[in-house]
Amino acid sequence: MKQPNTLIIGLLLLSVVIGCKQTESEKPIERMLPPVQKSAQLEYQIEAQLGEGAFWNPISQQFFWVDILGKQLHVYNPATKENRSYPTPSRIGTVVPQTDSTAVVALDDGVYILNLNDGAVSVLSEIEKEADWNRFNDGKCDPLGNLWIGSMHLEEKEALGSVYKIDALGKTEKMIDSVTISNGIVWTKDQRTMYYIDTPTAKIMAYDFDPNTATISNPRTAVNVPVSLGYPDGMAIDAEDKLWMGLWNGNAVARYDPLTGNLMETIAVPDAHNVTACAFGGSNLDILYITTARVDMTEEELIEKPLSGSLFMANPGVSGVPSTLFATPASDE
Repeated sequence: MKQPNTLIIGLLLLSVVIGCKQTESEKPIERMLPPVQKSAQLEYQIEAQLGEGAFWNPISQQFFWVDILGKQLHVYNPATKENRSYPTPSRIGTVVPQTDSTAVVALDDGVYILNLNDGAVSVLSEIEKEADWNRFNDGKCDPLGNLWIGSMHLEEKEALGSVYKIDALGKTEKMIDSVTISNGIVWTKDQRTMYYIDTPTAKIMAYDFDPNTATISNPRTAVNVPVSLGYPDGMAIDAEDKLWMGLWNGNAVARYDPLTGNLMETIAVPDAHNVTACAFGGSNLDILYITTARVDMTEEELIEKPLSGSLFMANPGVSGVPSTLFATPASDE
């Protein structure tokens, strides 16, 4: 009787071991499966040289964006398919609406308030006015309504840029230094974490954010973006606190989980090569509007992808959160 019992026990133990090995071997296979991919569609055809600064105004239900090198602020109305353009005196790095008639914009020699009625600009901060080796790039407002705006090295080679925080009165503080190409910046729903991209690092950095003082601490890497996918550019955050970023040289928008660093899915933009930024829009914030660029493309690439520089849209299957207007604290709801 002892031998059969021993044999049975041994067989049971062997089956458990085999079952465990099969389970463990299946886990890497699941992680290696490619993410689900959707495709974006053309929303508005235009030949922007460097479309950027994607921002959905939840009040006016319009999409604000810029053509940096074309020196144009654009306001697009999806309901009418109309795109209003405002020429700017120099390159415009980003835009964030303030009221129904004003917006804050970053130009070559500082940050200004632009009047949407007549196009006039008034200075808010003259930060980096003399730094002619830099220009401003992407920027967004924190939950308190402060503008966080980054600069970048014109030649894109040296870490000479910085990220600044500018309040409603123009008070300016340097928050991050040694930046090469400052790009996407977003905050979580609980207002406790800020995510930020310096494009050449191919990383998304996370910072602890203090909503009482609008200060950051504890920088750490949240996501490493493989260069094979493209370079991380402008960024948006959804209602699940997942990150969406345009992929420069990547023909797509990528969604990442910043808590695990894993790529969750991508949205292909087959008709454009350099995908620059995105923002959740629409009445339910369930449409992703996407900006693209024509700059740094060869003649052959432009022939192959003639819609580069246009606006695109996609249905991501998840909603975003309302973006904060300049000098207007975010709602607690």
